[in-house]
Amino acid sequence: MQKGVASVAGMPTTGAPAPGSGGPAAQTYGTAPVSGAAPVSGAAAPGAVQAAGGPAATATPPAGPGVASGQPNLAGAHPSQVVPGLTFGSATPAPPAWPQPAPGTEPGTAAAGPAATGTGATGGTAAQAAEAQPAEPAATAGPTTPAQSDAGAEAAQAAKRRARHAAETGEMPAVPPEEASAVGESAPVSAAPVSAAPMSGAPMSAAPASPAPVSAAPASAAPASGVPASGVPVSPAVATPDTVLPVSAPATGVSTALSAPTMLHSLVRPQTLADVTATEKPADEESTPAEPPQDEAAESAEEKADEKTPDPEQELAAIEWRFHPDTLRELVDDPDLLRDIRDRLTNKLTPANDNPSRARLLSLRAVVSRVLGDLAKALSDAKMALMHAEATGELRRVAIAQARLAHVLQWRGDFAEADQLFEEANSTELPDRLRATMHEHAGKSCYDQGRYIEACNHFEKALELRKVEDPDLMARTELALDAVFRKVAENGWGPYPRNRDEILRVHKPPMPKFDEKVQRWGYVDPSGTTGINAAFADVQPFRDGVAWVRRPESESWELIDEGGLRKIDAKAGWLGVGSFSEGLAWVSRDGMGGWVAIDKTGRVVIPAGFDDVRPFRKGVAAVRRGGWGAVDKTGRVVVPCQFAAFATALTDGRYVDGFTDEGLAIVDNGGRKGVVDKSGKMVVPPVHPALVIHPVAFLIASPSGTWGALDRQGRPLIDPDLASRTAVIEEIDRLLADTKPVL
Repeated sequence: MQKGVASVAGMPTTGAPAPGSGGPAAQTYGTAPVSGAAPVSGAAAPGAVQAAGGPAATATPPAGPGVASGQPNLAGAHPSQVVPGLTFGSATPAPPAWPQPAPGTEPGTAAAGPAATGTGATGGTAAQAAEAQPAEPAATAGPTTPAQSDAGAEAAQAAKRRARHAAETGEMPAVPPEEASAVGESAPVSAAPVSAAPMSGAPMSAAPASPAPVSAAPASAAPASGVPASGVPVSPAVATPDTVLPVSAPATGVSTALSAPTMLHSLVRPQTLADVTATEKPADEESTPAEPPQDEAAESAEEKADEKTPDPEQELAAIEWRFHPDTLRELVDDPDLLRDIRDRLTNKLTPANDNPSRARLLSLRAVVSRVLGDLAKALSDAKMALMHAEATGELRRVAIAQARLAHVLQWRGDFAEADQLFEEANSTELPDRLRATMHEHAGKSCYDQGRYIEACNHFEKALELRKVEDPDLMARTELALDAVFRKVAENGWGPYPRNRDEILRVHKPPMPKFDEKVQRWGYVDPSGTTGINAAFADVQPFRDGVAWVRRPESESWELIDEGGLRKIDAKAGWLGVGSFSEGLAWVSRDGMGGWVAIDKTGRVVIPAGFDDVRPFRKGVAAVRRGGWGAVDKTGRVVVPCQFAAFATALTDGRYVDGFTDEGLAIVDNGGRKGVVDKSGKMVVPPVHPALVIHPVAFLIASPSGTWGALDRQGRPLIDPDLASRTAVIEEIDRLLADTKPVL
């Protein structure tokens, strides 16, 4: 560190990083100003997010035959023809629209047609038809086979899942066609919709282990009105108004960007749970009793179902999403499958008691709730996930949680908070594929606001980051650009793009300014008017809301706030000072050594004097006492002072003086490089001639000059036999080609 000296050509120097540099430069404390240097502000903290409340939407009456209750009849309608402000769905489902009697028939009579089709009476429900016609005798049930027991157990599991969903949402889900068809094969069904007795002889209200009774037409003849195979009128899944109609919040002078519904067409059709879990009966079950006790059979069926059930995280990642051409939002084909995935995520979340697992599962559950339109649940889960992620201190985990919360906020119309989180999450230290996905979603948020130039910039950046060919990203980007150009033709390009500081809403403090008349330094606010009178022989830029200044009559520095009020008097005697970072600053009595850390009141927090120091970053600071090490904000030594230097190099070409945002640093031990984290753990021993930090790996050089890679646990990933670092990076990209971030 250098002792403070006189001003040089008019501007101060500081150890803070330049905008976008990503890391602190080597800091010179208390040095003279240098002309042209501009202060840099820290990123503002994310704004508080408040859940928007409101009364439940009221369902519209059925539009006519064949139209499901609570949904608009959009057949043949262009999305732009949807009336803005129209709300669909309600807390209490409206009665479904029943088919009208055929011409020439009287109410209560069956519609003409072959009896084998199993269609219900047109004048009423299946239950009414059953009352009007005597029930046929049920077929005599023979001994229950193991296959029937398995089918009954699976039916019971499905009933439990539907009951949980009904308890959560107040809506009764429809019986999946697969279950209805499976039951239809196990019990005889008459031509008319007549209730058949269950095989076990139990009442219909019970849930027997044997196949469930059938009281409606087979699944192949399901009525168009949305009546499930069980014959009970069930309201179809509805989306909330927040999801169906994105919030209209365009920028000034720009028309509303979106007016089309979100969920219109059934496009996503992944493999269902019944398809995945359906397997052949094991041969060893032939010797099992025909009718095991019901409790034991149910427990055994539950265990088998758990073994056969696919992992919900993998199943969610395997879904091939398609997007609406106007809203650019996911289209839902099978909401029951997504609800089932959400239930299974909840089952995994219950026993999880560590922050990484809870952050991951809560944020994934928020993704499912968002797509389903349950934005209140999604917002709650996403906020909790971010809290758990921040507790881990892992950059990638925090960034993913921020992006998923931002996506929920975007759908809610809270664009300022969403854009801020997208910008904060997109660190240059993250993998390119993840950064590309974040740019894609940030572009969609700008599209929602009518900021079409800014949206195009994000889409272009996403393509640029994906250096390898990515057909899916290219297809999504082409769809998005087509939507942008249609909107531009209607509304124009919209506002000029914002810079990073504007998106993050960074506070701009007063800036140093030299007054030629009085030959003194002062400060002016960003508008150019005088903020603090020119009365100082030397000044430093504001950091953390305070700045060091030195008066002509004193050699010591004093601390002032943005209003010019003195916080630490020059009588404290600090001849060497460093800018404040994370509430602490390094100061020295002689400016040559013996550096200690103080807070903004002048209280000494870390009394141990060090030969050289660097500003605090992510809770740790590099210090030198004989050798280089690191301390936390309490003064505890987390990395022993035994290394020759910190030499943290990143694959994007930047060098960081100390630790990265991810909390990693490269240490030099006599010409051999290793990696240490901010807890003091030696991740990679210092045995490599050269080492570079990659977003998902560590690039290492061999003594012969060839390159390879280690994973983030320090284990071999790519043998060090490639000619260059670029070849290693390309190989890592190839290994990651099948990964798809779910945001």
